[in-house]
Amino acid sequence: MYYVYLDKLLLPVTPSKLTIKTKNKNKTLIEINEGEINILKKAGLTEIEFDAMIPNVKYPFAVYKNGFQNAKPFLEAIEKLKTNQQPFQFIVSRTYPNGKGLFNTNIKVSLEEYTIKEDKKEGMDVVITFKLKQYRDFGTKICKIKFPTTQKPVAVAPTPAPTRATTSSPAPKQQNKTYTVVRGDCLWNIAKKFYGNGSQYTKIYNANRDKIKNPNLIYPGQVLTIPV
Repeated sequence: MYYVYLDKLLLPVTPSKLTIKTKNKNKTLIEINEGEINILKKAGLTEIEFDAMIPNVKYPFAVYKNGFQNAKPFLEAIEKLKTNQQPFQFIVSRTYPNGKGLFNTNIKVSLEEYTIKEDKKEGMDVVITFKLKQYRDFGTKICKIKFPTTQKPVAVAPTPAPTRATTSSPAPKQQNKTYTVVRGDCLWNIAKKFYGNGSQYTKIYNANRDKIKNPNLIYPGQVLTIPV
């Protein structure tokens, strides 16, 4: 026995065929004089396709949660799944005739498209072709960028011109600075503070590779070297 659910909607007639396809995102490259190699990546989104009959008359093989209903409420519920812009669960429950369970499919999906077909061979019933696609939850990371406040220039008294030295000495070598990370910091903000340009964060990252494994992850209390 098969029971197919779209969210909480039980399809009254089990589809005769069900196609579940998981796309492969591996990448094949050709190396010089080495032939092909395969770069393994995470699988793509699963795609599901099937046809389902929605009866307009009562059949003994059809299953309803709350008694017979014609196609209209089913069509309204399916249209709502398409237009409410929310993912839902696609569930297939499989059992032996004796009630013993086989295996189930339970996957979060979006309704990509559906097609309603009417054929005189089907009498007053309608057949709907469904195309579903797996939905994966995702989120974004936020980095707070702090811009230094501008200060008004302070007038200073002019200084006398230095006397010419008889011999020139090399300018003292500038020393690297250090900075202790505080809560809310990121490398972009720190680079903006010291260099005036957040994109210079790679200089700080490269100078602290012994402390920073991932440039997106720094922690309060870390003492970073700020190269000149």
